[in-house]
Amino acid sequence: MSEISPPLSQKVGYGVVVGLGLSFAAGMILVTRALKRTIGEDNSKVETFIVADRRVQTGLITSAVVSSWLWSTMLLSTTLVTYQYGVSGPFWYGAGCSPMIVSFAYLGAVCKKRIPSAHTVLEIIKLRYGTTAHISFIFLAIINNLFNTINMILGAASAITFLTGMHIMASTFLLPLGVIIYTLMGGIKATFLTDYIHTFIILILCCYLTIKALTDTQIGSIGGLYDLVLAAQPRHFVEGNYQGSLFTMTSQQGIFFGIILLISNFGTVIMDTGYFTKAFAASSEAVTPGYVIGGISYFSIPWSVGSIMGLTMSSSELTNGLALPYAAMAVAGKGGAVATLLMTFMAVTSTLSAQVIAVSSIVAFDLYRTYWNKNAENKALIRWSQIGVVLFGLIAAGLTAVFHFIGLDMGWTLYMIASAWLGMASGIATWLGTAYHFHGKVDISTTGQTLPCMYGTIVSAFTPLLYSITITLAAPDEFEWEDFKKHDMTIRSENEPVEAYEDQSQSLSQMRSTRYAFLWAAATFLGHWVIWPLPMYAAKYIFSKGFFIAWIAVGQIWLWATLLIVGFYPLWDARDRIISLTEKLFQSIVSIFG
Repeated sequence: MSEISPPLSQKVGYGVVVGLGLSFAAGMILVTRALKRTIGEDNSKVETFIVADRRVQTGLITSAVVSSWLWSTMLLSTTLVTYQYGVSGPFWYGAGCSPMIVSFAYLGAVCKKRIPSAHTVLEIIKLRYGTTAHISFIFLAIINNLFNTINMILGAASAITFLTGMHIMASTFLLPLGVIIYTLMGGIKATFLTDYIHTFIILILCCYLTIKALTDTQIGSIGGLYDLVLAAQPRHFVEGNYQGSLFTMTSQQGIFFGIILLISNFGTVIMDTGYFTKAFAASSEAVTPGYVIGGISYFSIPWSVGSIMGLTMSSSELTNGLALPYAAMAVAGKGGAVATLLMTFMAVTSTLSAQVIAVSSIVAFDLYRTYWNKNAENKALIRWSQIGVVLFGLIAAGLTAVFHFIGLDMGWTLYMIASAWLGMASGIATWLGTAYHFHGKVDISTTGQTLPCMYGTIVSAFTPLLYSITITLAAPDEFEWEDFKKHDMTIRSENEPVEAYEDQSQSLSQMRSTRYAFLWAAATFLGHWVIWPLPMYAAKYIFSKGFFIAWIAVGQIWLWATLLIVGFYPLWDARDRIISLTEKLFQSIVSIFG
């Protein structure tokens, strides 16, 4: 795996992957029981297990949104693309994600407005487009979730093996263990809580590593980093960058990478039912601010962390795409190795939990309840949700092992295509055809190159628009969106009142929220893709020392603001509930020992 001995022992690796994983599982089980006893959050009810009674507040939605995109592969690859493309790499990484997250504020708000009782977006597809479309999107959604999960586990397992010497198969199969246990017991609320804890810890470690890098004795400051990179620049000419410089936004490969990420992430958002599940779990007033704040906050992580850690690299340190562990160890020694290990573990388990709960909801509602038992009630749906949790965890780990043995790494899976049938067929044909055109053959190496991936994602993203218009004109279908309101999909326990799940989806406030979400999505895209980067791309400007200092300083301020928002906003937002929970727990303890 690497040319140097692992900086940490296998005991440390197993301690984190197994010990810490099971500790989180035990903690979530205790929290779940405490919530049931004190404030009545009962995970034996499927509405609580899958969508948290649709009452999650803005603070937790914000942290969950950041967590959903805080993939282990992001932490590893944003450093790599900085080394490859210069300062444009981490910027385009953030710009390829942030607008899509904010756009989901609009998608989520519209879905909650039109059919507030839904559990999965596939239920909406079934009502609107029928059985054929429903089955098609079930297949595509599960494939999408599998590739997302495989991508995360591949990157995380490689990093953990590199850092500790654990056998890669051990890390591959043990990483999902704790996640499966606490998701089985706590459902989506456990996912939200671990999202919060893990993301807060990751951001603390991100701030630690970036500050440690900038204050390292060999670097000393932001200006010192600029001087060192400038001195090393003659040995690292970047093809496609203006004058081969690392300090320019005029980067052909950088913008190609941004286009690939933007389009593929748009497909990921649409096809990943986990994002919709979190939106359905949010209260009506929490969807728009949660996704907008989370999306804008997220941008700072790949931008700031990638910019600083990637520029500390040297070519001799780069191997197997594991740029971040090398950079972290270079500036912080074993402390950097521990920080990277914890960040990787927290990131993969948090996002894996969201993927697991998303697929389990498909198994329960879109397969079992729709096609096998239309009258399924609470107990059966909980059982099938739990079956989905276990099956998906095992299948994902097994397929990750297969991918590893046939030589597919996290870079290849990061570029994998996802879209509807015709668009997917067109995209795959373009992807393979351009791989042959540019490189003379079709294999794992050539299909992972930038241009084939870019052309494939563009075609797969935009041809469905043409196909949809053509099919609609050829066979128009009359449909009134108001018909959705006739369907109540809520699963109620025996003797549970209807009022328990009342939704204010038709309020004027939610209509305004939907409009605001659209405006924020448009503004974020224009800011991150037009107003900010394109003039800099056209300018053919090489950063001066002063400009570079300002660039990094703004990124650091943004990163620290993200830490404060993700770390403390959920606590402030839930302060009344936390106080109530604390009081009731105290009363319970007094009654036991009194």
